[in-house]
Amino acid sequence: MAIASKVQEYLSRRGMQYDVLTHPHSHTSLETAHLAHVPGHALAKSVVLEDDFGYLMAVLPADQHVQLGKLSKELSCRLRLATEGELKRMFDDCEPGAIPSLGAAYGLRMIVDDSLADEAEIYFEAGDHEQLIQMSGSDFMALMEGAGRADFSEPRWHH
Repeated sequence: MAIASKVQEYLSRRGMQYDVLTHPHSHTSLETAHLAHVPGHALAKSVVLEDDFGYLMAVLPADQHVQLGKLSKELSCRLRLATEGELKRMFDDCEPGAIPSLGAAYGLRMIVDDSLADEAEIYFEAGDHEQLIQMSGSDFMALMEGAGRADFSEPRWHH
């Protein structure tokens, strides 16, 4: 599979410079980071949530997880995770589980974890399980303009 069509269109419309990294098929964002030899804190993953107004994409480092309670308080609303079926409908040009961190390309509101703002390079899913998009952190943050910013992630503990 190639880069998701909506992602490609969005990036070219915005005139963004980016590279595509190919990696062995992966199942989780942390496995992707490992197989693509990129740091987990520089791989932006997305978690799609729903509140009373619709869907919201939370963008955070792959080595972190969303603190739903903290984010709900921050946004003063109740949040729940979108279901697999909902994700399939919204991201119909992507493989399941390989959702690009570009909610705007899909008409979604976004909120970005503060920790991504300081990364020199950012990587994110291209829409399949074998490719990542790589761009400068400043370009990535420019794509996040209009998105909310908050501190809502915490380290994922390994057992």
